[in-house]
Amino acid sequence: MADRYANFANSGLGRTVVKRLGLPDPPRLRRHEAGDPLVTGPVLLGAAPGGRLSEPARKLLETAGVEVTSSDEVRVSALVFDATGIVDTPQLRELYDYFHPYARALETSGRVIVLGTPPETTGSPKEAIAQRSLEGLTRSIGKEFGRGVTAQLVYVAPGGEAGIESTLRFLLSGRSAYVSGQVIRVGAGPVAAPADWDRPLDGKLALVTGAARGIGAAIARVLARDGAEVIALDVPAAGDALAGVANETRGRALQLDLTAADAPARLAGYLAAGPHAGVDILVHNAGITRDKTIARMSEDRWDSVIGVNLTAPEQVNDLLLERGLIPSGGRIIGVASIAGIAGNRGQTNYATSKAGVIGQVQAYAPLLAGRGITINAVAPGFIETAMTAKMPLGLREAGRRLNSMSQGGLPADVAEAIAWFASPGSASVTGNVVRVCGQSLLGA
Repeated sequence: MADRYANFANSGLGRTVVKRLGLPDPPRLRRHEAGDPLVTGPVLLGAAPGGRLSEPARKLLETAGVEVTSSDEVRVSALVFDATGIVDTPQLRELYDYFHPYARALETSGRVIVLGTPPETTGSPKEAIAQRSLEGLTRSIGKEFGRGVTAQLVYVAPGGEAGIESTLRFLLSGRSAYVSGQVIRVGAGPVAAPADWDRPLDGKLALVTGAARGIGAAIARVLARDGAEVIALDVPAAGDALAGVANETRGRALQLDLTAADAPARLAGYLAAGPHAGVDILVHNAGITRDKTIARMSEDRWDSVIGVNLTAPEQVNDLLLERGLIPSGGRIIGVASIAGIAGNRGQTNYATSKAGVIGQVQAYAPLLAGRGITINAVAPGFIETAMTAKMPLGLREAGRRLNSMSQGGLPADVAEAIAWFASPGSASVTGNVVRVCGQSLLGA
């Protein structure tokens, strides 16, 4: 459904009215299109004394063809600051000294990335406190700068310096247009960069559940664009739409109700019998809502939502892992929701299930690390889909405006974040739950 207010606000008359009345001002976001450069201009790279990430960041940016500058006399597309050298709170002044003069040098839809050290890996309580403080800075910048600017904090574990390229490429590019105010963790360990960053998933087999429409169809398209062969899975009732997605992506359609008692075994058999003998990327997107307050909710509404959104993915994961059908280098990616973080009136069942998806990530990440498998999740906010188009006008407009972008996201925004998690270059990115919500004020 078209966002008429956003279209008006970006017209000549609309810009005047919005400015004079102080109304929400949704910018036109820079989203990725085929052939786009990584960034639209120079990147201003700064560092606190003793930082360990500025040189690795400089080298990978220059290798990617990005102009790196240290001057504020030109407009820049991104501000990247290595804060790993900050070891106590007085040194937090380094942040002010960098961002105060340089903030105005940033282009519309620019990017702000702060690189830090995970507080739990630091050498002293003072350093841990200083590094934890970085979260407040980046979340505030995301709300202050406006104009489609995003701000992120990337905690890089000692020994993880070689694993930052995939994450920096995602965050600097138009692929992260609706991701802001997030804290991302990159672990230690070896990472093999893809041969082609435009097609990082070449040779990979991806399974996307709930792929017939909406966000699921967008995920299938983006993964196919990045080189993966896609198995699009959905319930038999969605067969026609599912076939359309499979044809569009030159993939395969699989009709299966994952809540059926024998569904995990049938899926495992299907994957084992295929030429790939397993699956490299497993995206649990299928989900339903059955909204009522808990006092008015029937048992069926509760059971169906928990079953589809949480129990079925858990059972599929367990069986595929038990049978060795997700190899080393595999990716498991869940679709949670900001409702699972902040809760939502009338959605106790849905919020419970999506909080459980986050729980799966947190519980499985350390267990799967030894097998070379990552598990992460996205948590979408208000995304423009057929489901949100049916919401009452007031709720729909609140969902669109109550974030730092003053607009809803697109299904492709969720898909781009999933493709980043799926990349071979993201081997050190696990245990993360990243909100794709335009820095929604809900639960922020």
